[in-house]
Amino acid sequence: MRSAEGARSSRADQADQRRAELLDAARRVVLERGLASTRVSDIAKATNVSGGLIHYHFATKDDLITAMLRATSESEVRRLREIIAGPGTAIQRLDRVLRFYIPSSRSDQSWILWLDAWALGVREPHVREILLELEGGWIEILSEVISQGMEAGEFTCDDPQGAAERLDGMLDGLVVRYTLHSGAMSRKRLLEHARIAAAREVGVDRASFPA
Repeated sequence: MRSAEGARSSRADQADQRRAELLDAARRVVLERGLASTRVSDIAKATNVSGGLIHYHFATKDDLITAMLRATSESEVRRLREIIAGPGTAIQRLDRVLRFYIPSSRSDQSWILWLDAWALGVREPHVREILLELEGGWIEILSEVISQGMEAGEFTCDDPQGAAERLDGMLDGLVVRYTLHSGAMSRKRLLEHARIAAAREVGVDRASFPA
């Protein structure tokens, strides 16, 4: 009995590992070819497996892409949770969230993926659902940081949820401009815009943010 249970557990672990490998490959291929142009055969080639094996784990391409985007989204939200659980004042935690939000460069792979997903999400409900989940996670975390700052006496804000929604929307627009228009805005200037807007929302001076 124990041997049979161990075998089932081993097979389940192997299946989970294979799924993770396929999701990782899907992300790499999507970043190279784009969401709309990626085919199951491209992912099969990248992983040196048959299309049939991919369909064993994911019934359709949409299922595979949805799983890949959701895994990426969940990973980012987990990282955000770690950031706001870290040490420091509320203003320091808010600044870390802003820094994490902003692309590391114009070729930031995470943002390239999400910009592609935004375009596809206009017409594809399964992609739009994940985008809304990710946006909801960001707004929730921003709101939590602002509320924590209010409780600590660091921030003044009548509507943490509304402040988080405004910051999220503003940052999305600025990031699109930064990513798509080379030379229009530097990352340093983008971060400065984010800090100024955040300072106004939480009732502190811009100089309160770390240097």
